[in-house]
Amino acid sequence: MLRIAILDLYEGQPNEGMRCLRQLVNEWSEFHSIPVSFDEFEIRQHKQVPDLSYDVYISSGGPGSPLDSEGSEWEAAYFNWLSGVENWNNDANNLNKKHIFLICHSFQVVCRKYGIGLVSKRRKPALGVFPVHITHEGQQDRVFFGLNDPFYVVDSRDYQITTPDFETINNMGAKILCIEKYRPHVPYEQAIMGMRFNEYMIGTQFHPEADAAGMNMYLQTEEKKQTVIENHGEEKWRNMVEQLNDPDKITWTYAHIIPNFLSIAYQQLHKQLIEK
Repeated sequence: MLRIAILDLYEGQPNEGMRCLRQLVNEWSEFHSIPVSFDEFEIRQHKQVPDLSYDVYISSGGPGSPLDSEGSEWEAAYFNWLSGVENWNNDANNLNKKHIFLICHSFQVVCRKYGIGLVSKRRKPALGVFPVHITHEGQQDRVFFGLNDPFYVVDSRDYQITTPDFETINNMGAKILCIEKYRPHVPYEQAIMGMRFNEYMIGTQFHPEADAAGMNMYLQTEEKKQTVIENHGEEKWRNMVEQLNDPDKITWTYAHIIPNFLSIAYQQLHKQLIEK
């Protein structure tokens, strides 16, 4: 049995992220014949946080600015939960370590907490399917095993993490795993797209839970189609739909990152249970 807590940072807004996470967890469980139980916690509206009884924590994306929540009640509760997990993992007497995966908004907020780099608003929003480059450290990380360089991700964000503070990163023992696509024709710094904060906590700026079939259906709804076209143009909408249908892009990422993360967490937990 693997006990999973899913932290919902969508603030009650309609989204595909939570559906995708539920689906991924159930698919992983069925594929590996490993029973799972999972509970969901609404963070930003109800300030619900999980206790330390879970093996795995997945913290979702969400709307809005990762800067505006500084000092808020929900963020205080969220950081208190995070500190609790870190303290548990840092205690040598606790052999069954707890694993955390941070997605998009969660990733941005935690990067701000630790001073990983500059959190800022993008010149224009990122929306679509984009290539991401794996760093040398990323190539060694088991969560990224099986991915190509570049690999492709669903990116939907107004904010970014740039100008990494390498002194802070090195002192934490953290590693940058992947970065934004290389664009030599524009004078903008590449954003950090994925990090390992420590042995048990990893995060991505993009949405590794996005499934191609579900996202395609979502984009085909008249309301979402019109929203994308109004904000980004019809060419952007057509390009997104086309790339979602490429099996080597989003489907490949969906099938590797979070499934790898869950498998690693289960293997480590199972190993500790055997050793006990």
